[in-house]
Amino acid sequence: MHGYFELALLGMWEREFSVEGRTMTPGLVRLALRRTVRDVKHVEAVRPRRARGLVREVYRQVERDFGMLAPPIALHSASPEVLAAAWLMLRESLVAGGAASRAGKEAVAAAVSAANSCPYCVEVHAMALGTLGEPAAAAAIEAGDTAAIPDRGLRALTAWAGGAGRLPADVPEDAAAEFTAVAVAFHYLNRVVSVFLGPSPLPEAVPPTARAKAKAVLGFLLKPGAAPPAGQALDLLPAAPGPKPGDTLSDAFSRAAAAIEAAGERSVPSRVRELVRRELKAWDGKPPGLSRAWVEPVLAELPAEERAPGRIALLTAKSAYQVTAADIAALSPERTDDRGVVELVSWAALTAAVAAGDRLRPRREDFPGRNGDDRSGEDVASGKGLTGD
Repeated sequence: MHGYFELALLGMWEREFSVEGRTMTPGLVRLALRRTVRDVKHVEAVRPRRARGLVREVYRQVERDFGMLAPPIALHSASPEVLAAAWLMLRESLVAGGAASRAGKEAVAAAVSAANSCPYCVEVHAMALGTLGEPAAAAAIEAGDTAAIPDRGLRALTAWAGGAGRLPADVPEDAAAEFTAVAVAFHYLNRVVSVFLGPSPLPEAVPPTARAKAKAVLGFLLKPGAAPPAGQALDLLPAAPGPKPGDTLSDAFSRAAAAIEAAGERSVPSRVRELVRRELKAWDGKPPGLSRAWVEPVLAELPAEERAPGRIALLTAKSAYQVTAADIAALSPERTDDRGVVELVSWAALTAAVAAGDRLRPRREDFPGRNGDDRSGEDVASGKGLTGD
């Protein structure tokens, strides 16, 4: 019995933690939250007490700025550079202060997650949105009915994030860049979460009658505090070419993408990378559905020994919820180490996320009357400076 609610399930939260009184015993809460790394499937996440070097520094920043050691970040820890890349994208897009409101960014995160059929991320970020004063919007996103969101601005924003509309014209360009970055980050995170985590942040042991109370506890823990300054995580990874000088957001994504591209070169066969890029270029972004029949004909051009990693890469890119334990087990022995598995999935996830971001990217005509070189989310979403191509 473990997960976000180990503390609550043991009955300790009633004695040590008060949602209404907003008091808690930080050591006990942190201990319970750190144990969520056990929820990771297929690979073993580094336990906090064993973390060293870059992994320890990323864990420290995640707990400091996000409030807990989030499993969607910790699952990358078998590959320290990819771990840093995942955190850099999440922190600088969603967590750090900027022009866009945190509620708006959480709404984008939840809407993208719903479009990608990632119930884990929908539940987490809808809860966070609810704690920011938008419970009706959170409930509508969880129910799959964004048209029911009362606030017109949030309704339009979530429609755009879900791929069903254009970004509202009254969104300033700097905020548009941040919303686009959040969308790209969650197109990435949804895919790796679907592969390595279960469908809910709540442990399976939580009975239906206790879910409301358990979600109240998690919602309290997820409520964002004061936004930390942007750019403080940049030094986790070396600088990469691509961003405009002084553009912290594009700098963060360029560093992250360079690290993940290098991981792909280590762990993903070149023919698989070429195949995935070609498939994504022709894809409209719509999930292929429940059937996996589309995968095998595409894999036919690969040599037999590369079809197992090719299958995982293609599924991760287009329908990560279809990756199974059998797919992981089918990898050849030299590809089944935890670092290689994480890097395979991570590379495919980011390649798909960049393609998704390009479809979402606001165009110049979305900002009538604006001049100059501002490209809104272009550097983040178009792939320029992100994929190493």
